[in-house]
Amino acid sequence: MIDLTIHQEGLAHNLKKAKENGIIIPTIRQMQHPETIPEKIQERLKTVGLWDVDPLNLFRITWKNEPKESGGLFQAVPNYIELPSVLTGVPCRIIAMVGKWFPTGCHKVGASFGCLAPRLVTGQFDVDKHKAVWPSTGNYCRGGAFNSRLLGAQGVAILPAEMSRERFDWLHEIGAEVIATPGCESNVKEIFDKTNELKQDPLYMIFNQFEEMGNPLWHYNVTGNALADVFEAVKRPGDRFAAAAFTSGSAGTMSTGDRLKELYPHLKLGVGEALQCPTILNNGFGGHRIEGIGDKHIPWIHNVKNTDMAIAIDDEDSQRLLRLFNTPEGKDYLLHTLKLEPELVEKLSWLGISGIANVLCCIKMAKYYELTERDVVGTVLTDSASMYGSRIAELNEQYGAYNMNEAVLDHHLHMLGLKTDSMMELTYMDRKRVHNLKYYTWVEQQGKTSEELNALWYDTEGTWDAVHAQAEELDELINAFNEETGVLKNL
Repeated sequence: MIDLTIHQEGLAHNLKKAKENGIIIPTIRQMQHPETIPEKIQERLKTVGLWDVDPLNLFRITWKNEPKESGGLFQAVPNYIELPSVLTGVPCRIIAMVGKWFPTGCHKVGASFGCLAPRLVTGQFDVDKHKAVWPSTGNYCRGGAFNSRLLGAQGVAILPAEMSRERFDWLHEIGAEVIATPGCESNVKEIFDKTNELKQDPLYMIFNQFEEMGNPLWHYNVTGNALADVFEAVKRPGDRFAAAAFTSGSAGTMSTGDRLKELYPHLKLGVGEALQCPTILNNGFGGHRIEGIGDKHIPWIHNVKNTDMAIAIDDEDSQRLLRLFNTPEGKDYLLHTLKLEPELVEKLSWLGISGIANVLCCIKMAKYYELTERDVVGTVLTDSASMYGSRIAELNEQYGAYNMNEAVLDHHLHMLGLKTDSMMELTYMDRKRVHNLKYYTWVEQQGKTSEELNALWYDTEGTWDAVHAQAEELDELINAFNEETGVLKNL
């Protein structure tokens, strides 16, 4: 459960700051149904850029933004891409919701909101006293820094030193304190070590996405329902929502699957990880290049008991396809050889590295379960290629200039040629084994108890279900906060 105890002193400070800065906080329901956002807010959004450091952009923390760089409002169906069989090599329909059209260009701005909002509207986080610390492998700290800035708080971003240059540049531009920890995407332990060091100073408040229940609360309620909205909008008579797959960074997005499995009980839920560091499949270690996911531990907030399959993705596949989708020669192949629609070819730049890995997980699941043209598989595109221009340049330097032969090879080898290797359909005991791996990180190292760990396995109603249901109580606190500041009334 998320602690929603009121701290009066901090709440008073937060209310004062919100009044001074003209801050109105959106509810989880408004993120699900942005058409319910007050008209006077929507009218003002028509002059606000998607990435502007403007508190009104809190109301763009939704999958249903219009795909516009500035002035966009909302649409009934979330932004999504449907990938055709000629590209994926499987007969089923693969639909992927798009993170590019969130503020910061990544859906992690939503997960960070889910972690910050409960402590902000209860006063547990005090904007006059605390700095907000965002431990991350890249995108979550960007979302946290953005939300911190909008809400008048100082953000502190922790991320591995080997992440893309674009991430660091952006964080410095927005005024975040930046701490680079040793290693790459899979060096999560080093992030935790720095976090524990900062915890000793009461100035810092930690919002650890790997354990914060506000993360799955947001994804269950917002992402889960949004992906269901996409399926309902595109389904044909006889179509089945057969499967969904998400790579595990913090595992927050996996709670999307919790919601989908309630709505579509036969849906299979897959979790992806890097072949170079397959923690679930092989208790792995090492480094990998799928930016946007982490490894070498099982996140506290991963509801493993509800996960049907583990899938490993070779990081070379995601790198090669990034180049295919984002070079003139690759686009030429997609247009003139595959005969893809020009609009779709341009939209393939909406797939960042982890988004590509998510799609590859869907393809492998489709092959494993022998899905047909009547089956639909869903996923999300965490961010877009705009965060990885430097990576594409590095690939060109490493492999030489791209050409048509490389494009043909990359598509056939790294997408059409995917096999059902490095996959595991999880039995009850497999899931329990994976769940028990949490012990070594969270009980031995991070201060959780065995009783808390067992509750996540044996007490679904008192843990996962209870957290998902707290959205309603959180919304009540948000509405009370906004009522007290009077900012909305005075617009």
